Amino acid sequence: MTADSENKQNKPSRKGARESLFLLVCGVVVAVLLQVFVFRLFWIPSESMENTLREGDGVVVDKLHGATERGDLVVFKGWNGEDTIKRVVAIGGDTVKCCDAKKRITVNGVPLDEEDYLHPDDFPSGEEFEKIVPEGRLWVMGDHRSASQDSRGHEEQEGEGTIAEADVIGRAMAIFWPLSRATFFSTPDTFTEDR
Repeated sequence: MTADSENKQNKPSRKGARESLFLLVCGVVVAVLLQVFVFRLFWIPSESMENTLREGDGVVVDKLHGATERGDLVVFKGWNGEDTIKRVVAIGGDTVKCCDAKKRITVNGVPLDEEDYLHPDDFPSGEEFEKIVPEGRLWVMGDHRSASQDSRGHEEQEGEGTIAEADVIGRAMAIFWPLSRATFFSTPDTFTEDR
């Protein structure tokens, strides 16, 4: 075999290796851009959102979610500066109160039916409150209320326990891990009623 024929045989393999490397680099760049600007992965750090989310679950967070609405599961910069996930119960301008005669939380006087997501061994709230949520802020609560540090426990801070909409990183779209619990989230029916 001559040197020329050896070079011809090596050229296709080098070209293939370069193409594979290029595609790999492109894939990494696309994944990084999606992670930075569109999606984020978040691991559930505690039991405060059970049974909807369990400690160790992995969720996909949509960073381009648009306006935050009642019922959304949002990841935000928490009161202690750490990323936190809770359910939005009331938005700016709403009056949120606990509790009515049947021990239900109300938003603008309309009771919430929380059976779909509230932890089965829990109750809407152990303490009474009534707040008018300032514009541009959100009242958030965990689904496992007795194990959740949420708006109720931070009323002495700025916003009287509410969080700024600007602190929302994104809306949780789905559980991706573990695969046995993989599911997409939808807004509970109780939040689609007129308020």
